[in-house]
Amino acid sequence: MTHPVDPQARIGHVHLKVADLDRAIAFYSGVLGFSVTQRYGAGAAFLAAGNYHHHIGLNTWESAGGTAPPKGHTGLYHTAFLYPSRATLGDALKRVLNAGIKLDGASDHGVSEALYLRDPDENGVELYWDKPEADWPRDADGALSMVNDPLDLASLLAAAG
Repeated sequence: MTHPVDPQARIGHVHLKVADLDRAIAFYSGVLGFSVTQRYGAGAAFLAAGNYHHHIGLNTWESAGGTAPPKGHTGLYHTAFLYPSRATLGDALKRVLNAGIKLDGASDHGVSEALYLRDPDENGVELYWDKPEADWPRDADGALSMVNDPLDLASLLAAAG
């Protein structure tokens, strides 16, 4: 018998494919008031309310100049679910693997550790936990400096106990 997911699991951020990055930033930052916390080259930006690393991710990696869905156009990149601890994310990984679901990827972003997969309708899903803010990578000016390093899945599974 399985036990329910930890009740503190929740949606953490949305990451959107957009046709024009500057236009999207103008809306989410200029209109809605979210702050740009980091630009990731010319193709992506991260925005947040307050001092969080990001509530909204925007990118043009697959959609520059695109139109509304299907794949390769503007729309939802993935829905992200924030777990309260590394142990609960490890438990989520066990569940995914036990269900025979293939991961699309797994990354250590410096600020978080994340698992990427697809739901039955092929929508992107991210499962992640945030590292303590004191451990987040920062540049010499104190600005956030996220990374995209490989995630040690064996260590994550061990954290679940």
